[in-house]
Amino acid sequence: MKYIITESQLDNVIFSYLNIHKLVRTEKDGKIYFKRPDADKAHIIYDIESGVCKLGSKVINEISMFFSMDKSEAKEFIGRWVEETLQMPVSSIAPISAAHKRFGK
Repeated sequence: MKYIITESQLDNVIFSYLNIHKLVRTEKDGKIYFKRPDADKAHIIYDIESGVCKLGSKVINEISMFFSMDKSEAKEFIGRWVEETLQMPVSSIAPISAAHKRFGK
């Protein structure tokens, strides 16, 4: 049986999935870092001044595989979750570089 769900319904499901993981949010040096409590590397970094949202490959792959979507779609959904969670606009989405991945560095 096939089901048709709207984009807003899919947003809600993915947002709930991300919220269940209880990502720890920390602000430092004009950036907001999201990481799992047991991790020392950020999965998502949001630059407050520019609105750029940087995503780690692990979170992109997790969402794309779990929800059977391509990685570009996963990035967009995660970007919307960041906007919703922070109540701040995301101007663009970029990969986290290795230099910025370590939490709080």
